[in-house]
Amino acid sequence: MTKSKYRIEKDTLGEVKVPRTALFGAQTQRAINNFGDFGHPFPTMFVKALVAIKIACAQANVKLGHLDNDIGRAIEKTGNEIFSWSDEKISEHFPVSIFQTGSGTSTNMNANEVIANLASKGIKIHPNNHVNMSQSSNDVIPTAIHVSACWSLVPLKLSLQKLVQEITKKSTSLKNKIKTGRTHLMDAMPISFEQELSGWSQQIEKNIIRIEQSEIDLQKLAIGGTAVGTGVNAHKNFSKTVCQLLKDVKFASYPLFVPNNNKFEALSSQDPLLTMSGQLRTTATSFIKISNDLRLMNSGPNSGISDITLEAVQPGSSIMPGKVNPVMPEAVLMACAEVIGNDTTIAIAAQSGNFQLNVMLPVASYNMLRSIFLLTTASNILRETISNFSVNDEKITADLSLNPILVTALNSIIGYEKGAEIAKQSYVEQRSVIDVAKECTDLTEEELTAILDPKNLIKQGVREK
Repeated sequence: MTKSKYRIEKDTLGEVKVPRTALFGAQTQRAINNFGDFGHPFPTMFVKALVAIKIACAQANVKLGHLDNDIGRAIEKTGNEIFSWSDEKISEHFPVSIFQTGSGTSTNMNANEVIANLASKGIKIHPNNHVNMSQSSNDVIPTAIHVSACWSLVPLKLSLQKLVQEITKKSTSLKNKIKTGRTHLMDAMPISFEQELSGWSQQIEKNIIRIEQSEIDLQKLAIGGTAVGTGVNAHKNFSKTVCQLLKDVKFASYPLFVPNNNKFEALSSQDPLLTMSGQLRTTATSFIKISNDLRLMNSGPNSGISDITLEAVQPGSSIMPGKVNPVMPEAVLMACAEVIGNDTTIAIAAQSGNFQLNVMLPVASYNMLRSIFLLTTASNILRETISNFSVNDEKITADLSLNPILVTALNSIIGYEKGAEIAKQSYVEQRSVIDVAKECTDLTEEELTAILDPKNLIKQGVREK
């Protein structure tokens, strides 16, 4: 007789057919049946954070005398086993879409059922009574959101720090390269590459600081609030104990979690997540500025600005031979566009804190983790792009020599109106400012050369008379 592909599981609503090889149970299967068409399961990082929380909660319940030691150890062992799973295996056994109940209850039960099933070897472990002891989806999911976000921020911050280092290294190597500055995309006074790139590095440094400041609130966890924030069925020291134990959970190694001292705020609000999303949006806009600067400076090679040449990484056209495009900055631009869109989603989700619970938790978490991943990858791309571009020395020197705006340095000597006349004539006749100014002023060539020397013009401060 052929063995059935399904087994029958029961929950409080009745019987459910579950695939025989599935590690989850009835409630997870109901969620798959209800929400499966949406796709979009939780990212691996979120699942691992959720499992780490289950381990820490089991350990806390054992320590506080609420859970049998053997059951606690079985839950811990199973959780550590899940940490070793591949992304594909995690997706197989944690398949519930983020578009589900707004509390994330289906995913919390998914974890409870998988852990209980795997851990029940010689000892019966119940998904609710044991794995979910002293917990509610209403505090577990917000806790997992914060934990997974903090874990994900570690590689992002490291990548941003490396980006700052690379920009600083590049700017130092180009400190003697002077180019035409541009405002409104039009020629302006000279600037060195070192000065220009210092603006980029400062932007990223400030983004790191803002991210670290916002991270402080993400380190405050909702665990222990249970159903509505009152902590029903949880020991009074449960929240503190879980936070202490979480840092020692295998895979975690993040020692900064503390209890949120107001669980009502922790369950009903996602303000800390929204604040962090705002910092990620700001970082994305910084990346957009830098990427567009790179694209514009690279434009050409003959009819554009062509201050620099980006590394050629692939052919640029399927029909125009020899064309090479700034594909890496363009990839960064699109990633950053998604980060900005994700911020809008998180903002809408954060508005959905109705009474004692926010009911758009899964989509907020998904978009936060997605944004962190995108920015980490984009930061790595920008670092390589900046490291590998070269300066077109002849082009920047030629453009600088014909820049009519150099006449600005003569304002205090000949006045604004006279300077405007010289600038216009220089542009129309395509002659250097020095040549035109010799004819229109009493200044000698030596004086003009000294005053209009780009090396002097890039110095900060007022020129001494």
